[in-house]
Amino acid sequence: MRRLILLRHAKSDWPDGIVDPERPLAPRGRTAAPRIGAYIAQEQLVADRVLVSPARRTRETWDLVAAQLPPIKVVASEPRVYDASAARLLSVVREQPKDAHSLMLVGHNPGLSDLATLLVSTGAASHLSKMAEKFPTGALAVIDLPVDEWCEVVPGTARLDRFITPRELSGSD
Repeated sequence: MRRLILLRHAKSDWPDGIVDPERPLAPRGRTAAPRIGAYIAQEQLVADRVLVSPARRTRETWDLVAAQLPPIKVVASEPRVYDASAARLLSVVREQPKDAHSLMLVGHNPGLSDLATLLVSTGAASHLSKMAEKFPTGALAVIDLPVDEWCEVVPGTARLDRFITPRELSGSD
């Protein structure tokens, strides 16, 4: 069994004259990201390996989340996660080493949402319907994969363990 955790970057800002990869987090995102990090720590969802898109908003999200967590074995910037399709993200997942039992991708939509939809076939109806409705900024999808190695991951075989949004953790955002 392997666990894939998908974290969409927190709410970002759209300043004039700033190219997409350099967009920072908005104040709402700076508030939401630590809440998601605290939830990850409380629920013991800390991954062995974290791959972060190089975009500024994903790096800032990860820094705020990571401040709430114990040290992670491997954290790496992964350019292929930026603006990635589900197919590209699945390739990245399948390339992970055997010693990583849990993997977190910190990235963007629509890629993360599409990847979750591609992989998941079962889970609690409430989580499945929330995720199908919207994968908002700061959302966290925890997906269990019935495989021994990452290279064995195939579409339609995973179970959605949970789907959490910052709004659920605070009543707002």
